[in-house]
Amino acid sequence: MRMPEPNARVIARKARIVGLLQAVLPGSAVIHDETQTRAYECDALTAYKCPPLAVVLPSTTEEVAAVLKICHAEGVPVVPRGSGTSLAGGALPTADCVILGVARMNRVLETDYENRVIRVQTGRTNLSVTGAVEEEDFFYAPDPSSQLACAIAGNIAMNSGGAHCLKYGVTTNNLLGVTMVTMAGEVLEIGGAHLDSGGYDLLGLICGSEGQLGVVTEATLRILRKPEGARPVLIGFDSNEVAGACVSDIIKAGVLPVAIEFMDRPILELAENHAHAGYPDCDAVLIVEVEGSAAEIDAQLMLIKRIAQSHDPVDFREAQTEEEAARIWLGRKSAFGAVGQVADYMCLDGTIPVGELPRVLTGIKEISEGYGLKVGNVFHAGDGNMHPLIMFDANKPGDLALCEQCGADILRLCVEVGGCLTGEHGVGVEKRDLMGAQFTEADLEAQMAVKDVFDPAWLLNPAKVFPLAASEGRRTRDVAA
Repeated sequence: MRMPEPNARVIARKARIVGLLQAVLPGSAVIHDETQTRAYECDALTAYKCPPLAVVLPSTTEEVAAVLKICHAEGVPVVPRGSGTSLAGGALPTADCVILGVARMNRVLETDYENRVIRVQTGRTNLSVTGAVEEEDFFYAPDPSSQLACAIAGNIAMNSGGAHCLKYGVTTNNLLGVTMVTMAGEVLEIGGAHLDSGGYDLLGLICGSEGQLGVVTEATLRILRKPEGARPVLIGFDSNEVAGACVSDIIKAGVLPVAIEFMDRPILELAENHAHAGYPDCDAVLIVEVEGSAAEIDAQLMLIKRIAQSHDPVDFREAQTEEEAARIWLGRKSAFGAVGQVADYMCLDGTIPVGELPRVLTGIKEISEGYGLKVGNVFHAGDGNMHPLIMFDANKPGDLALCEQCGADILRLCVEVGGCLTGEHGVGVEKRDLMGAQFTEADLEAQMAVKDVFDPAWLLNPAKVFPLAASEGRRTRDVAA
């Protein structure tokens, strides 16, 4: 993965830049010792690492604005960072950049139950948003697998989803307003505690923009009443393709479960060895969860059972207690950790039309066998958000490159069947050079023209999203003397 050459003139002025930052932030909020900055050398895409020039940890929007004004004047690239859980290298530093972490910006600023909104600083973790309102029987719907650790800032940057996004939508469907600071240090208020803003949909532009347009410091989020109840079922099948066809039929029937999750045999075996959830010995499992009143749950599950039986399942388990429900979900929630215990892996997130699931699952198997790599599938099947886990050995020369080539072919397949490169992980560095597979040159030019407006010098989150040759051709290299 090629990254741009660091700007030697910026690195040569490190002492000056650090001094300017220390003048506007408390001492502990500026990290510049090389041993300490290594803690920020990568995010969850650990295959690529680079210690930054410095790290700043502001606590307020005003401090963020002060930092960005300095970096803008000095021509210093800035990489915004939430909790560092990005699987696409969205927070990968360059050697001449300042990492701007929002981890200390974690306060709840306002809660309005009557209007069902909460305003938080964006360093707050996803799960703790629900934690702030659950005593009043409310919750925040988007639930990425990393929700215990991931920050709202990163969720907004990547438009994150999660298992329950089939019913409740992804971040953009639950985001009402933001406070954002531009690279020049200007503070913008966009949207607010209301459903839709007049004029251009700037909020839709910002959500999913991967830190290319500004640093989001505060967010107004939709909170919802907890449902009366929820119940999952586990359905086992003898093949991935049949399980995929079952998902398609459930969606076609007009049922809207809160989640439909898919696991294939490689994932099932690893998850069972790790979590001992009691999963059946079969090639594929669906976890389908519905919610509502007892009568609504019974009616939905009756239809789902009828659809599943038409596909000859090898197992059908309906949770009758909270303990049984927890066991059904246990292996799914443990899947990524289980894979990480036995192999290095790269997690993709191409998204496809649900009707193409059988075809794409067959294609993934053929592609992985062609590369001689093992791939496990665990993903949000209800909305076609694929998460193939390509397993490799980082210590084996050439294995990482082989893994990347395999992943690129899988993502191209997703685009070929009418899908897209990313559902919730973002483009980052992982998919930037595949953007041409989905977008024409004119499409990319239009997207880069938007960045020109917000960040003319292209200092924010360099070398991400756009093909490197295109972005480096636009990036201003002249810095202040």
